[in-house]
Amino acid sequence: MNKIFKKIKILKKVKFLLFPFYNRLEIKKIFQIFEKDQPKNKRVAMFVGGCVRKHLLKEEVDDIDIATIFNPDEIKKKFSNTDVKVVETGIEHGTITLILNNQKFEVTTLRKDIKTDGRYAEVSFTDNWQLDSERRDFTFNAIYLDRKGKIFDPQLGLNDLKRGIVKFIGDPNKRIEEDYLRIIRFIRFALQYNHKEFEQSTLEAIKLNLNGIKNLSKERIFSELLKILRLKNFINISKQKDLQNIFFLIFPEFRYFSRFEKLEEKYKLFELNEEIILGIMLIDKTNNNEYFCHKYKVSNNLKDNLIFIKNSIEKSSSDKNFFKDNLRKNIYFFGKEKLRKINTVFFLMNKKTTIKDYKKNIENINKTIVPPFPYDGKYLISKGFNEGKKVGQVIKELEKNWIENNCELADNLADKIISKAK
Repeated sequence: MNKIFKKIKILKKVKFLLFPFYNRLEIKKIFQIFEKDQPKNKRVAMFVGGCVRKHLLKEEVDDIDIATIFNPDEIKKKFSNTDVKVVETGIEHGTITLILNNQKFEVTTLRKDIKTDGRYAEVSFTDNWQLDSERRDFTFNAIYLDRKGKIFDPQLGLNDLKRGIVKFIGDPNKRIEEDYLRIIRFIRFALQYNHKEFEQSTLEAIKLNLNGIKNLSKERIFSELLKILRLKNFINISKQKDLQNIFFLIFPEFRYFSRFEKLEEKYKLFELNEEIILGIMLIDKTNNNEYFCHKYKVSNNLKDNLIFIKNSIEKSSSDKNFFKDNLRKNIYFFGKEKLRKINTVFFLMNKKTTIKDYKKNIENINKTIVPPFPYDGKYLISKGFNEGKKVGQVIKELEKNWIENNCELADNLADKIISKAK
């Protein structure tokens, strides 16, 4: 197994060296259009943000952000009469999305802040890369990369990135006052890069400005929260008390983080997603999860799924056969994926439930086969029924008996139900 992992690592390194993301044909075409009719060595467009961080850390690059000296009108003019689609996604902030061969490139004009209020910024466009870098949040988010892979690092963020240090550009207090969401972004990056030692001035600036988060839209806060919950190492926040304290001051509804204490290193078999994590931290006998969903205006799908998990946990707690004798029935109603989620939340919420219980439930869920419900309208019509309400009523009665008999129904019993209904 170790040999396989080593081979995979070697292949990734070879791919990274031979096929860097900036050599993709679509990207080359985008930059050729940007550079048309421009001086040869002039910086007219460069990569910035997450794609640069991932590239420098030899990670897979997906979303691509490009910064440019051209304003939105100039960008639209440059890409008119090309096969690149132009979408005005945030033109008031200088952002346009370019689409080529189903690949998206978010392009933003270099900017400098004119006025900020902690939520929104009034900006003006510039062609000065230094000024653009000074208005960004963290040093490693102000690293630029040209189309040939050459780095421009005006805020010395490369060293911080390699050391896993999340550092505000300039005065932390000023950067946070420009946009209070940067406090939550700080938590996200500190977790993502396993930043452990924090400058006291940074912590003080965060604590001083925590109240400003109340001025942000709930949608922006929740969007950033989801990015945190999707981190592979999210539960490591328990090892970083400074981060943990800030996080729970922002999200006081998360009352039950202690439930993750059952997740020891040997329990890496758990597949946690944001839905499961929210369920674990929110669900109790009160309406805590519903209040959270209302406060942050979450999607109806997430809200309904959390209610479903809560109701299922209550049912599984009172029904000893939920994952045993009634398993077939529950799989039929809910599906295996949902039952696996319930099993994870149930394990972490109940101190008495052991890892052995958890594994056994997963094994039973995976191996249990539920046959399809065998009766439908065509079957009843073949038995002499006419189409109409009666057919639906009989099907419901058959389904009820089929479920009560562990998803099985003898032919003679089915015939008896059908005959009685005629």
